[in-house]
Amino acid sequence: MSYVELFSGHAGAYAAARPRYPDDLFDWLAAVAPRTALAWDCATGNGQAAVGLASRFARVIATDASTSQLAHAVPHPRVEYRQAIAESSGLEAASVDAIAVAQALHWLDLPAFYVEAGRVLRRDGVLAAWSYNRPRVTPAIDAEVDRLHDDTLRGYWSDRRRWVDEGYAAVELPFEALDPPSIAMGDEWTLAQFAAYVRTWSAVQRYIAARGRDPVNAMEYALRPLWGEPHERRPVRWPLSIRAGRCGECGR
Repeated sequence: MSYVELFSGHAGAYAAARPRYPDDLFDWLAAVAPRTALAWDCATGNGQAAVGLASRFARVIATDASTSQLAHAVPHPRVEYRQAIAESSGLEAASVDAIAVAQALHWLDLPAFYVEAGRVLRRDGVLAAWSYNRPRVTPAIDAEVDRLHDDTLRGYWSDRRRWVDEGYAAVELPFEALDPPSIAMGDEWTLAQFAAYVRTWSAVQRYIAARGRDPVNAMEYALRPLWGEPHERRPVRWPLSIRAGRCGECGR
């Protein structure tokens, strides 16, 4: 099952259940970009990052390989959504100030994508890729999440998913490294919202396709006495990892 197939089949749920990225992330990216005329949100999914970029950049082109994901994309007057693969964006050469890849770098053909990034970035343009790891709530709740993640879903994660677990530490960007700030990512969710998010995990979708049943049900049942009242909102935190580089040789 390709990554496009993994996320196309539940694009609506993905759009509704995935967490928002913090404003500080987009503030930083706009601050380090050479200009704020055009940003490319690569592998945008349903546009979570694109909308954040649009409040800092005059124009955002957001691409994704999945038409289903784009059909659920959040509309914004400064965002133009296009179907395109990351390795062949269709963008003009030396036209982009900043490229964002949100929770998707591990799905891409990196050598080909890096060539494309170098082609479309203007001089001193910035490439920023970020990922967030498994959510943290309380030690007891975290233990149930880890049981699902590490035991039930063992064998259903992509080999590259370990890059997310490692905070993209092993990923080498082809440009001069930037030192991103430490940025907190979190929200307050009910148990139903939390479970809906977990159901968007790629390994959950592979498990359901292989076994025909939802592995999140058991976790959700185990969390009920730990979470509290059904409508109680608990703080949920995600460790956010950012890798970024500046292309001084691009656009010459």
